[in-house]
Amino acid sequence: MAGRPSAAGGHTGGEPQTPPRLDRVRLAAVLAGISVVVVLGGWSGMVGGLLTATAADRLLRRIESPAVRDRRLAEAADLPLAADLLAAAMRGGAPVDRAVTAVAEALGGPLADRLGRVGRTLHLGGGPGEAWAHLAPVTGADRLVTAAVRSAESGAALAGALTRLADDLRTDRAVAAEASARRAGVLIVLPLGLCFLPAFILAGLVPVIVAVLGDVL
Repeated sequence: MAGRPSAAGGHTGGEPQTPPRLDRVRLAAVLAGISVVVVLGGWSGMVGGLLTATAADRLLRRIESPAVRDRRLAEAADLPLAADLLAAAMRGGAPVDRAVTAVAEALGGPLADRLGRVGRTLHLGGGPGEAWAHLAPVTGADRLVTAAVRSAESGAALAGALTRLADDLRTDRAVAAEASARRAGVLIVLPLGLCFLPAFILAGLVPVIVAVLGDVL
């Protein structure tokens, strides 16, 4: 929003990790390297510790922090509503930059920060590609960005495209939720099957194998 500091103390919304998390990642990587040095000892331990610390640092940096994950999910959840609000504002006759700014002020949350930057960039005369690129990191926003840039270049009405996009995003979310529920059901049954598999082998297959071997021998 205009005049409102962004989350994480002024850092941009696209920043993948906060400094405290990076400090913890470095500490964990160093401790892993020291453990290898202590266990192996000598030059092999030094080399192994260095390689372990480097590999652990790279691996841990790729793991998404809870704060980043929560922000990503919140942005994706608010995107259909933001598209509907933008379409309503534009149908009411508001220019694109004012419509985006108004929606950012009404919406709130992490997605509003990105929309606020889009509105400010457009208001200051930035190009559509530069302005709408602030939404590029948001999951599912690539279609919104494409539609907005195409509308600015071709003069096509953006409100109708935004309404259709909001419906598509909600449909995608429903399909993803159904797939996740089905996957959860499979994952729940899998440990149960693994528990019964040894019993099935011992009670069903082993006696048959023993009997067959006894007849053969």
